[in-house]
Amino acid sequence: MSQYIKGNTGDWEIVIGLEVHAQITTQSKLFSGASTTFGAEPNQNVAFVDAGMPGMLPVINEKAIEQAVRTGLALGAQINLRSVFDRKNYFYPDLPQGYQISQFLDPIVGKGEILLDMPDGSVKKVGVTRIHIEQDAGKSLHEYNPKFSYIDLNRAGVALMEVVSEPDMRSADEAAAYLKKMRSIVRYIGSCDGDMDKGSMRCDANVSVRKVGGPLGTRCEIKNVNSVRFLHKAIEFEAMRQVEIIESGGVIDQETRLFDSTKGETRTMRSKEDAHDYRYFPDPDLLPLEITQEYVDAIKASLPELPDERKNRYISKFGLSPYDAGVIVGEKEYAAYYEELTKNADPKLAANWMTSELFGRLNKIGADIENSPISAAAFAELLALIGNDTISGKIAKDVLDKMFESGKSAKAIVEEEGLQQVTDMGAIEKIIDEVIAANQNKVAEYKSGKDKLFGFFVGQTLKASGGKANPAAVNDLLKAKLS
Repeated sequence: MSQYIKGNTGDWEIVIGLEVHAQITTQSKLFSGASTTFGAEPNQNVAFVDAGMPGMLPVINEKAIEQAVRTGLALGAQINLRSVFDRKNYFYPDLPQGYQISQFLDPIVGKGEILLDMPDGSVKKVGVTRIHIEQDAGKSLHEYNPKFSYIDLNRAGVALMEVVSEPDMRSADEAAAYLKKMRSIVRYIGSCDGDMDKGSMRCDANVSVRKVGGPLGTRCEIKNVNSVRFLHKAIEFEAMRQVEIIESGGVIDQETRLFDSTKGETRTMRSKEDAHDYRYFPDPDLLPLEITQEYVDAIKASLPELPDERKNRYISKFGLSPYDAGVIVGEKEYAAYYEELTKNADPKLAANWMTSELFGRLNKIGADIENSPISAAAFAELLALIGNDTISGKIAKDVLDKMFESGKSAKAIVEEEGLQQVTDMGAIEKIIDEVIAANQNKVAEYKSGKDKLFGFFVGQTLKASGGKANPAAVNDLLKAKLS
């Protein structure tokens, strides 16, 4: 789903690679026993190792290793039984050690891939270069004093996975789809909570432009983008910025940039470092990490059903459209709700009503599916009333609105307000006779060949019945009467 930029000198192609930083779900940090609980008072979750105290030695958190292997397996990636932790040397105020323990030449996870379901129905394959484990830095705070930076080390030493993609994406849409899919996968397997608002998942975007099919251009890295929407905007702005510079005779500098979400633009942060600038070398305090194939196999056996597997099951078993199936499996909570719903409801009817009517109403009140005012069991009861012709689809929408407002069950609302569908053929026939008698001129037009007027008679009959007449019965009787 390539998206070319129309420039003054012709079409330009965007080339995008993403580096997703996902906080690994563990109770303690990567090399210390300090807590990873979010929201603690500044500098409460700090051990001597995290504070860079002399003589303090790191000890690897086994759960972090397991979670990284789980993620690699979920991406169908190569798991390296031997990996090495390196020191990445740079100074930053909230990195007390003066270096970051990361992985460079020998990461724990090698090549894999992610399949993206694009809105036009196409499937885009994006390669994953590697996943390596590293410790996070702390946080610099500038809002307390205009002259000083305050340092919070709660996040220092927290375990991160960095998932590095190949430069396979060609549009902001593809990059956004990639980040959504990555978030979905790690949340399904429980290796990261994917909460971008809390910084649990962040993204760096490497963006360059080139003439279509030409050699790669100079890339700029946009750091620490914390939402899918901002990623989309940042890429579109940066690509256009680069095209305008090149077409005006300028040169793109390889640099690191930040996205200003208020102004909707990127700005220079610093010149881009290369690997040699960090003086990587194996950490002398950590032996190479060696795991067994049996260990990997045991983790693989514990993986849950992944989004793509679940989507294919919904398509083949329930007959859902690829679009509906993709929407439902896109969020772990959606899929859980749907699984509960289909225990007592027709799967196709459930998918249609869930993706349109339920999601629409939840968006309207700003709620997500976990705190939906209507449980899956209550929603299934409403769908059952549609399925057995107790109420029509039109009436069901009104009932759903009243369920949201009152919290009452669908059955109770239908009984209290007498909304049961009229299936008595004699009663429906009487209404139809009255409609025909009141619209003799329309009847004459219909019989003269204006077939589209049939919909008018259906609408008038349903209106006269208060929406309670069974639509199928109305259609059959009208056809007989008007012929």
